[in-house]
Amino acid sequence: MTPPPPGTPRRTPAGAAVLREDVTEAIRAAVFEELASVGFARMSIEGIARRAGVGKTAVYRRWKSKLSLVLDLLTAFAAQGLPAPATGSLYGDVRALLEVASYALRHPVASQVIPDLLVEAARHPEIAEAVRATLLDSQQGVAAQVVRAAVERGELPEGTDPERALDLIVGPLYWRLVVVRSPLPEGYLDDLAASAVAALTS
Repeated sequence: MTPPPPGTPRRTPAGAAVLREDVTEAIRAAVFEELASVGFARMSIEGIARRAGVGKTAVYRRWKSKLSLVLDLLTAFAAQGLPAPATGSLYGDVRALLEVASYALRHPVASQVIPDLLVEAARHPEIAEAVRATLLDSQQGVAAQVVRAAVERGELPEGTDPERALDLIVGPLYWRLVVVRSPLPEGYLDDLAASAVAALTS
């Protein structure tokens, strides 16, 4: 059989499965909902498929297990990243970062999914790595940009540690919203931003 000339587009083999993007997105949305509803341990491919309105085969064509599905979802989420705020001042950047973080952490799905995944991370190294990439690495990148901009403006000294900055900025907020699950009083984010800036510049 004569091979096709170079540059000829390859045809999809007859009978090959073509994965519909709308079905893939429906399954991904169902995973978030299922995680928030029953948690990772009780989550099942059957439940995901039922919630997405597809058959189990549609899920297994894309992911071999619920673990690989969740890992893929976390990895995709981490890859999106968050834009670093650029308000022109350290306080403004910190306040903007807190606003975005508080919105994300107060989302009903996130408030259920994150604590459950942290528990599962202790049992599954793969989940631990994915959670780290989602919750920590992407945030550290944003914190590094905030610190770098503040150093260039002369608001922070050279050598300011972005990891320490992230701990000071987001740590109290995470504790309050995810661990204690206490509502934020009026002006809390303003006060927290001022306290974080004072700690970073002292």
